[in-house]
Amino acid sequence: MDTPFSTLIRTASHEQHTEAETSSFMSDLLGGRLAVDAYARYTEQLWFVYRALEEGAEALREDPVAGPFIQPELFRTAALEQDLSHLRGPGWRAAASPLPATAAYAERVAECARDWPAGYVAHHYTRYLGDLSGGQIIRDKAERTWGFTRKGDGVRFYVFDAIGNPAAFKRTYRELLDGVNADDLEKQRIVDECKRAFAFNSAVFHQLGGEFPLSA
Repeated sequence: MDTPFSTLIRTASHEQHTEAETSSFMSDLLGGRLAVDAYARYTEQLWFVYRALEEGAEALREDPVAGPFIQPELFRTAALEQDLSHLRGPGWRAAASPLPATAAYAERVAECARDWPAGYVAHHYTRYLGDLSGGQIIRDKAERTWGFTRKGDGVRFYVFDAIGNPAAFKRTYRELLDGVNADDLEKQRIVDECKRAFAFNSAVFHQLGGEFPLSA
């Protein structure tokens, strides 16, 4: 392929990416028009997805396709659990529930981790690189809107302490994508799965918007 795969996957999924990040729920959240409960519910949904991503990671460490992407410094589950404890209290697990769209999303991630490592790469890229980049906008808004400042409580998910230079890390990650152990047909399947991942995100945002409609 003449075009680097990292460029191809970004440009090919641009429409789906834009649709997800401009959902009414995310626009309302970033616009400061929703209460902290909406942010907590969103954080809870992320926990279900990241748990699926990271529970499947260990078995993929030696995989020739997905293995190079398994980097513990990216793992987010523990940070999400700290955030949820801060947001919902120590008993948050008992009340945690995935939206139907979240359950379908997490199930697909687990399926890819189990049966299709290249598909797992698509979900890995969509989540980690997205939250390492655009997620910082959410962190900044949350800190300013709800005052999450003490030691990062409430926004630890967005604080990648183990990554000293995010810009350099993202360059290295894109190099991994460019060198992914897959032929052109499999790369196209990865792109298609990436689009599917963004569609899952859009569905989650749509359902969150149904739970947290703006007051007239």
